[in-house]
Amino acid sequence: MAPKDPKQVADAASSGGGGGFFASIASSLSNFGSAMSKSVNGLVGYEGLEVVNPDGGTEDAEEEARKGRWKQEERDSYWKMMQKYVGSDITSMVTLPVIIFEPMTMLQKMAELMEYSYLLDMADKTEDPYMRLVYASSFFISVYYAYQRTWKPFNPILGETYEMVNHGGITFISEQVSHHPPMSAGHAETEHFTYDVTSKLKTKFLGNSVDVYPVGRTRVTLKRDGVVLDLVPPPTKVSNLIFGRTWIDSPGEMILTNLTTGDKVVLYFQPCGWFGAGRYEVDGYVYNSADEPKILMTGKWNEAMNYQVCDSEGEPLPGTELKEVCYSNFRHCYSRFY
Repeated sequence: MAPKDPKQVADAASSGGGGGFFASIASSLSNFGSAMSKSVNGLVGYEGLEVVNPDGGTEDAEEEARKGRWKQEERDSYWKMMQKYVGSDITSMVTLPVIIFEPMTMLQKMAELMEYSYLLDMADKTEDPYMRLVYASSFFISVYYAYQRTWKPFNPILGETYEMVNHGGITFISEQVSHHPPMSAGHAETEHFTYDVTSKLKTKFLGNSVDVYPVGRTRVTLKRDGVVLDLVPPPTKVSNLIFGRTWIDSPGEMILTNLTTGDKVVLYFQPCGWFGAGRYEVDGYVYNSADEPKILMTGKWNEAMNYQVCDSEGEPLPGTELKEVCYSNFRHCYSRFY
């Protein structure tokens, strides 16, 4: 039998019962919001333009379009410049206004995402093969917190490198290995793990938003047992690039597979619905190699993740409780990287 919705199971467990009336209403609102279109087409006379207010409904789109980082004349100018790229991959060969960039390169951004690497240390230390995936997947979820800062890093020049030495016990080095298309490679190491990533993206520009598809490879080797973990991240959507306040969502599945044992964790990033319903929420299960759920996981990628041991149907085991994965100070201190 397929496991139940992990969010509904976790809500029921945390409330001490079947979830009750309020849990049912919350679940219904989340499903309703994600099922409906949250965009408005043809706004302010621009055909195909989408403006999405993540905290409101479609009636808020016109007001939202007047907000953001651009002045009105700049919005009109950049829209006229960018509209010819609608439907294109804009990872390279496209001139972008400098105002959208932050003062760091993609190589440095890759190093920044190692802030919570101690979770990989915990994954290496534990003897429980399923908790190993809880800790490791929580690390990969933690990197999404940096996405709330919506400025774009600069593309490095070919051959450029960035090195971070002994930052909390971790050493990281990255290099730009391709310019067109842009591609970076990074390697990190501690006494507990090695981390290897090839950062490569494909994009589709949609006018006032862009879909981002990660097509690189990320693998972690835990040193104690030689376990190799492989990550398949969800796609990302950046909304309100020109009109409105820029914000980021990553609806879809994240799959982290233990290539040594066949165990895996499958986590679903909920899409943002009307009035912010479902925004940031992540739910899923840790499975053994026979695809039987062992641990349910639920939480928010901008706060923390929780876990609880479950039975073969995804229900919490009697006598267990929902526990929080320990994130120490779950906030990025960006200034230290500038």
